[in-house]
Amino acid sequence: MSSQDSAQSSSKMPLLPIIGIVMFSFLGYLCTGIPLAVLPAYVDQTLGYGSVLAGLTIGLQYFATLLCRPIAGRIADTNGCKRGVVYGLIGIGVSGLLTLLATFLHGQPLASLLILLTGRIALGAALSIIGVSALSWGIARAGTEHTAQVISLNGVAAYGAIGLGAPLGVIFVDHQGLWTLGASLALLAVIGLLMVWPKRSEPVIAGERLPFIAALGRVFPYGCGLALGSIGYGTLTAFVTLYYASLGWDGAAYCLTAFGVFFIAARLLFTGSINRWGGFRVAIICLGIETLGLVLLWLAPSTSVAVVGASLAGFGLSLVYPALGMEVIGRIPASSRSAGLGAYAVFFDLALAIAGPLMGVVARGYGYASIFLISALLSFAGLLLSVWLARTKR
Repeated sequence: MSSQDSAQSSSKMPLLPIIGIVMFSFLGYLCTGIPLAVLPAYVDQTLGYGSVLAGLTIGLQYFATLLCRPIAGRIADTNGCKRGVVYGLIGIGVSGLLTLLATFLHGQPLASLLILLTGRIALGAALSIIGVSALSWGIARAGTEHTAQVISLNGVAAYGAIGLGAPLGVIFVDHQGLWTLGASLALLAVIGLLMVWPKRSEPVIAGERLPFIAALGRVFPYGCGLALGSIGYGTLTAFVTLYYASLGWDGAAYCLTAFGVFFIAARLLFTGSINRWGGFRVAIICLGIETLGLVLLWLAPSTSVAVVGASLAGFGLSLVYPALGMEVIGRIPASSRSAGLGAYAVFFDLALAIAGPLMGVVARGYGYASIFLISALLSFAGLLLSVWLARTKR
């Protein structure tokens, strides 16, 4: 821990100032959630481009987020986290204006689609910069001893914002029209800029600036553990509805709700265990719980067992990111903290990106239940990797 971190660290995390910083992650992911349930239907039905391009419209944002991780970390490390948040909010504003223009051009489908896709790229890049900058800013403000708590709060803000944003987008469009999608993003960007302007920026830490590839190499084994555990989440969100339909069951949404409720509850209630027990021990326990939950989903004879499995999977996955993330921070110089966090986040992005096509192939050959078996085996592999990393550290 640097002397600066030591000075800032205390036995108790300064909660309100950290909430005031992770609020920018909340704004960013709220802007992600608002168009989420509306744009696919707009591209498919209004513009008439079909389900493939509708899916691309959503997926392009996440691809842009992944590609921008290196530059996001560099911006935050060299220019300061506050400035990174400002750049990200400006990007959201640009995305909102482009989305607004695209909806006005619905009579010219090609122009509307191209402008919309450009806006989605801008939103993905902006989210990458805000996510890394807000997280690094929060850790700098709280001190590295509170890394796990800051990561947990940031995650709660992100997942809560997406869950809130999706229904809000539907309500906006139903009551006022499609133009509200772009307008709401632009308005939220302005609100964010007004909020960030008076905040005190943490000083830029002098020292070694790791290239992104070097940071990626340092976090690689920890990131692999995160990715192996996170594939189960990507599998559940992508295929639980089809899994239920294949069995003739109703109520797939309850699985997603149970996963989200237990995920957030675990982060709120048990994040402190990471400091008490250590990142590796918590990651091992949580990956074991997630593996059990995924096995229950594989073998579920009824919807009630499936919901229990989803609950355990959500509870288990919840602390894997902050637990291994705390171990990552110890391997990255403070001057390159944002680069390290960005490199670590790449593995979560990759897990979500490959879960859909990978499990789609498995489901086609072996049925939908089998995808949860494969996810459980991958989660267990993450557990074994965490055990090996813990022994290597000792």
